[in-house]
Amino acid sequence: MSELKLEVEKREETGKNANRRLRAAGSLPAVVYGDKKDPVPIRVESKVVRELLRAGGGENAVFLLKLAGTEESRHAMIRRLDVDPISRQIIHIDFQRIRLTEKVRVEVPIQLVGEAYGVKTEGGVLDFVTREVEVECLPTDIPRELVVEVTELHIGQHVEAGSLTLPEGVELVDDPEKVLVSVSHSRVAAEVEELEAEAEGEELLIEAAKEEPEVIGRGKEEKEAEEAED
Repeated sequence: MSELKLEVEKREETGKNANRRLRAAGSLPAVVYGDKKDPVPIRVESKVVRELLRAGGGENAVFLLKLAGTEESRHAMIRRLDVDPISRQIIHIDFQRIRLTEKVRVEVPIQLVGEAYGVKTEGGVLDFVTREVEVECLPTDIPRELVVEVTELHIGQHVEAGSLTLPEGVELVDDPEKVLVSVSHSRVAAEVEELEAEAEGEELLIEAAKEEPEVIGRGKEEKEAEEAED
């Protein structure tokens, strides 16, 4: 686990107006909570946070928050990241205190590897159903991603969460039967099969209709032959 060090300062002012001034000055409002302690409003440098996340922090990155001007520090993880819907810039962060010796539950992204046989050879479609699964482990053991190999998947086959290969110390807490990825017939192929099935059904009805008069005709002829013999 690579630890991301981030210097923070306590916020004396809170509220919308104070937060606007903070952002205008290049900082971000944030809060540290959890571990049965009171929430603490803090400020962090916007540029530094962006650089850390861009450098590979990931959504489950472990931060060492160091209080400026002191020797105080605390491990934490981001639990909520508020982003402006228009500018796509981070506007607020919620940090949760953690202990490196206590397990946490996190959502880990799924990474697909390979090209499914059912797509490459059978004309199927790959459906990426579940993109994250919940696991439990120590903060130092959180995997950056979980890999799913799809090369051998044929049409009609799928991969469930329970078949994931997890690193040592990581436990799946999600539903083991949750489908992660599947390969199915393409929409066009499905429509063709449906039309062929309908056409086959119509042919059977036509054949049955053709055969019915012959059966009736034979019955009538047999009856007339019996009456003539009498």
